[in-house]
Amino acid sequence: MPQKAHFISGLPRSGSTLLAAILRQNPRFHASMTSPVGGLVERMLEAMSEDNEFSVFISPEQKRALILSIFSAYYHPQADKEIIFDTNRLWCSKLPLIRELFPEAKVICCVRNIAWIMDSIELLIRRNAFDVSRLFNNPAERATVYSRTEALSQGSRLVGYAYNALKEAFYSEQSGSLLLVDYDLLTKAPDKTMSLIYQFLGEEPFEHDFERVEYQEPEFDNRLKTKGLHQVRSQVEFKPRKTILPPDLFERFDGLSFWADATYSRASAIVAKAKLT
Repeated sequence: MPQKAHFISGLPRSGSTLLAAILRQNPRFHASMTSPVGGLVERMLEAMSEDNEFSVFISPEQKRALILSIFSAYYHPQADKEIIFDTNRLWCSKLPLIRELFPEAKVICCVRNIAWIMDSIELLIRRNAFDVSRLFNNPAERATVYSRTEALSQGSRLVGYAYNALKEAFYSEQSGSLLLVDYDLLTKAPDKTMSLIYQFLGEEPFEHDFERVEYQEPEFDNRLKTKGLHQVRSQVEFKPRKTILPPDLFERFDGLSFWADATYSRASAIVAKAKLT
């Protein structure tokens, strides 16, 4: 894979699709919503593990080459792009692998107050009132806002998994390769935020058009029965509103933004500072 590779990861409903839509305006870059590359890498690692009796014939060098071949094959159609940004929430849990494959790679982690993430998902569910969202496994999980947020917050699910993976990355020995980008700051000051992202990546500045940022994957969202999940509005702007979560639920998830205090991490961050008490 001759191109330079970077990664977009972090929390759901926190601007990763928006960030990719902005980055792809740069003709040197390729970026999009979550790709299947992360899942394919996971499957390949499992296939080469000790669960496979033939794994004794696969050397570490061959394992590395096989994993790299996934990136090369998938991004072959984008061979004209200098830099590839692959998006997947699992990359936060794969920093040692990323360091081995792409030593110079950076990981941009999109973050947002967890209460507002839950609020954003709940808003989508209510807007698609006639659809049965595949974000949930059964009627009991879909039953109420309480059961929905409880399901999403579990360690193996949409929000819980991403949150735990981000925390692992934030406090890891590879945290110096991370840049955390707060959704609110990206939407309030996109020009300044993107300038800082380019500085972190060590790339030449590019003049983005924040009035015409468009991206959507309706076919993918329709399969999940959650329309609008990856739809980006053309204008980048922050739209304040009241939460639709019950007060006790909002309070439960508010205040979980561990990344506001980087005392024990080497990660860089474009986020609001932690309040002093």
